[in-house]
Amino acid sequence: MSDSINPAEVDAVVLVGGQGTRLRPLTLSAPKPMLPTAGLPFLTHLLSRIAAAGIQHVVLGTSYKAEVFEAEFGDGSKLGLQIDYVFEDEPRGTGGGIANVASKLRYDTALVFNGDVLSGADLGALLNSHHDRDADVTLHLVRVGDPRAFGCVPTDSNGVVTAFLEKTQDPPTDQINAGCYVFKREVIDRIPKDRAVSVEREVFPALLADGLKVCGYVDATYWRDMGTPDDFVRGSADLVRGIAPSPALKGHRGEELVHDGAAIGPGALLIGGTVVGRGAEIGPGARLDGAVIFDGAHIEAGAVVERSIIGFGARIGPRALIRDGVIGDGADIGARCELLRGARVWPGVRIPDGGIRYSTDV
Repeated sequence: MSDSINPAEVDAVVLVGGQGTRLRPLTLSAPKPMLPTAGLPFLTHLLSRIAAAGIQHVVLGTSYKAEVFEAEFGDGSKLGLQIDYVFEDEPRGTGGGIANVASKLRYDTALVFNGDVLSGADLGALLNSHHDRDADVTLHLVRVGDPRAFGCVPTDSNGVVTAFLEKTQDPPTDQINAGCYVFKREVIDRIPKDRAVSVEREVFPALLADGLKVCGYVDATYWRDMGTPDDFVRGSADLVRGIAPSPALKGHRGEELVHDGAAIGPGALLIGGTVVGRGAEIGPGARLDGAVIFDGAHIEAGAVVERSIIGFGARIGPRALIRDGVIGDGADIGARCELLRGARVWPGVRIPDGGIRYSTDV
């Protein structure tokens, strides 16, 4: 086919209805795509990439705490977008979520995103690949070092998808589904409505069986599923350091990102892509390495926070140690406490001075 696709005639669909259970307790108060990531709601980074690609119309498929999205983004104009919202009253899977927004689509091409993936894919190149091959569906596939934890998607020499494989200990390819798809509108209209539908297990295999053209767009760009605390921390740090791209950060690159209104005490050390939210206070001599500090949190003197998320308004007491942990909103961790190896503290919980200590010898 000739000519490139006009991104202004493409709908972007972002599925943001999940409950984010793997990130609890943070998602008890906010949906996962709205958690501060490098100091901005995670979804802001994705929407800024969509706008930068020249796409203008976005449909958000919401469910859990749906009102939070519209309160933050409104009609989308502050990001140069036009945003519509479609509520999903019960979980319908990725396929059902796509079918549920069909009435809001304006164009013949839709670019669909899982709302919890941080990616550096070239969206324009992805759309042009879909257009040039006259594909019915194009999947963004990313090459990973260890594909065993993911479903694999092999392609032939022409880039046509040949199968959708479940997780296996002996994967035939390093290509995995990256959670981003380009659909012809008529293919979306084939997806069953009003029930749960999996694109990976039902929609895509049915398209192959019916002889439709399903292609893969393969690259090795930045990619991370932000569903777990470890990936959330790493993704935020990669945004701060400029390893993961986000037009919303306007080219920021460094070991730390301190937002307006935060206070940093003398001798405090911020490294490893640490981000400090608005109104947060970091005490003298504190050490933050790969830390994600939400707005209004307090890290007292001499405390150490490594590869951990500290929720809104939480307090970490003097000389406390938080490593690979998640501290809920408003929690209060007393002086000299040690919370290690995936510890999670629920919102509002208070742990007294010295109340919890793990051995740090290992």
